[in-house]
Amino acid sequence: MLENKPKLYLTLFFLLSASLVKADDLGSLLFHGNCTTCHMETKALSAPSVVELKNNYITAFPNKEDFVAYMSQWVEHPNIEGSIMLDAVKKYKLMPELAFEKSALESISAYIYDTDFSKKHKGHKD
Repeated sequence: MLENKPKLYLTLFFLLSASLVKADDLGSLLFHGNCTTCHMETKALSAPSVVELKNNYITAFPNKEDFVAYMSQWVEHPNIEGSIMLDAVKKYKLMPELAFEKSALESISAYIYDTDFSKKHKGHKD
């Protein structure tokens, strides 16, 4: 039961956030509050940059629906076999499995698809 507590807390946080934030801002909030811990927007330090991730995923999945589906599925259960960035896995190691709900991962993935990280955007810090 204790191993489920982090997932429960994340679910409650996600539901509370979703009720307080407009849908188009939710992906930004979740992305900037979580993903940028490891994935800097334009620099690759401890993990590939978001620009690099987005470029690889857009090349493989130009359609938004496919992009969001594949990215959110892979981040939910990272694995070498399904990775489209094997060089990054070799360089930084496999991303750990995180306790995010699938809907949160889909919001984050949609935000990444829709955002031009080379320009100022929602959640971007100057």
